[in-house]
Amino acid sequence: MGMSSRAPKTVVVLKGGLSAERSVSLSTGQECATALRQAGYNVVEIDANVNLEKHLRKVNPDVVFNALHGRWGEDGCVQGMLEWLGLAYTHSGILASALAMNKEKSKDTFRRIGLPVAESFLVARNSLVKKHPMATPYVIKPNNEGSSVGVYFVPENEKNPPELSDDMPEKVMVEAFVPGRELTTTVVGERALTVTDIITDDWYDFNAKYSDGGSKHIVPAKLPDIIFEACLDYALKAHQVLGCRGISRTDFRWDEEKGVAGLILLETNTQPGMTPTSLSPEQAVTSGMPFVELCKFLVEDASCNR
Repeated sequence: MGMSSRAPKTVVVLKGGLSAERSVSLSTGQECATALRQAGYNVVEIDANVNLEKHLRKVNPDVVFNALHGRWGEDGCVQGMLEWLGLAYTHSGILASALAMNKEKSKDTFRRIGLPVAESFLVARNSLVKKHPMATPYVIKPNNEGSSVGVYFVPENEKNPPELSDDMPEKVMVEAFVPGRELTTTVVGERALTVTDIITDDWYDFNAKYSDGGSKHIVPAKLPDIIFEACLDYALKAHQVLGCRGISRTDFRWDEEKGVAGLILLETNTQPGMTPTSLSPEQAVTSGMPFVELCKFLVEDASCNR
């Protein structure tokens, strides 16, 4: 699939980076770079590090494709650099990225427009040594990481809180556990694509997300119409209220026994994975948008002042 006779755009694909999700970003970046070359772009891959600004100035691309995941890549930091340099870039801008990455702030935003979220609050890590912060079962997670990095599940009737690793932040989010099926919906542009039902043997953790065979995806999900439509509606509203651009993916849990009242929004991801096992590319293909076309759409949607 080629481009017009005009000189092809030069696209820098930012990948890797310094976060806990570096390995995922390297895979996402490789997949997107390959697809963009197939689409006819001149692609330069950059492994983001402390010299990123110098590398970007040297290449001076038409568009920066942000394939970074986790802190510094999807929390508004790199977006601020790209705005400062005046380089058009993909995905969400500074505010939407920072807001979505901060789980508690984004949930406050969702609550204000009536989207259903689980009870949660921030606590000091050292306060979890002696007693449970809420009734079990619950989940402990960093307030600003993705891909289930650093997530602890505390089962019902567990006697004591878990011992957290030393690399957990000083403040962590404690969230009531929501039972039920794991569902997700991708928004591309202003269109909610479909719903995927994620089947795992256990917790949908980092390995389940990114290991080959770690989870099974049923897409489109076999759900009652009211639940399917609610996922699409909630995902689009979340995308819009956060101010997301290009693409986002919103994750849910659904307790079947409670009907639509059992559908809870967990979080919105502004930099969904684009690896061979990732959910958003799979949803796009199911909705009639091949992976190359998805990557091309994101490039052509790129801008500053996002």
